[in-house]
Amino acid sequence: MKLPVAMTIAGSDSGGGAGIQADLKTFAALGVHGTSAVTAITAQNTLGVTDVLELPPELVVAQIDAVVTDIGVAAAKTGMLSSARIIEAVAGAITRHNLSLLVVDPVMVAKGGARLLRDDAAGALRTVLLPLAAVITPNLPEAEVLLGRTITTLDERRDAAQELVRLGARAAVVKGGHAEGDAVDVYADADQLFELSSARIETPNTHGSGCTFSAAITSYLAMGESTPDAVRRAKAFISSAIEFSIDVGSGHGPVNPMFESHR
Repeated sequence: MKLPVAMTIAGSDSGGGAGIQADLKTFAALGVHGTSAVTAITAQNTLGVTDVLELPPELVVAQIDAVVTDIGVAAAKTGMLSSARIIEAVAGAITRHNLSLLVVDPVMVAKGGARLLRDDAAGALRTVLLPLAAVITPNLPEAEVLLGRTITTLDERRDAAQELVRLGARAAVVKGGHAEGDAVDVYADADQLFELSSARIETPNTHGSGCTFSAAITSYLAMGESTPDAVRRAKAFISSAIEFSIDVGSGHGPVNPMFESHR
């Protein structure tokens, strides 16, 4: 049996709701063989992050090399890359292996508020990793950090998506989940600009939503979908994963990438 292969380059979430755990569940749910390169180990649950251990950049790269040289990778995504050194090392490996279908999820803050990106790393993410992205998927606070300005209105969201493309990403999705009202994401690439809207689902269980969305895009790209179609299908997927989210712990529970098997 042959399956498309996807890779997640991200941190580990001991609570199983975000990071590589969410990514691998999403890959499996969508029929993609998932591989991983762990960048950091976090101690966390639904209440927040209590400890973080970064892995040495050379060990992160060794994981990428081991997978690509034997198994191959059709599409890859990044998540938690907490330091400039790790970002630069990952970017070097992505370039060396010509992993052109790269989804960059610029993870900066955990759902509970813990910072997952060092202050010195935001610049490296913007200048070193963003230009390698087939698509970058920031939420509003992340887009504000990347662009150095506040983003309040839908027009400003459109401008932000187009600016991220001008900075080097081949496509950008600026997610609207942090705004009021319906969840309206804005997609931009060199040729088109459009909105993806879904009704807001009232639930505290949204942990791992960004990871799951970007992993779904990665899965569809690995299957051969175009970037706009991969984003559209991923939007529908994350909406269902939130609708059927999991009620565990006493804080922010996780979204449910395995919703089809749990209905």
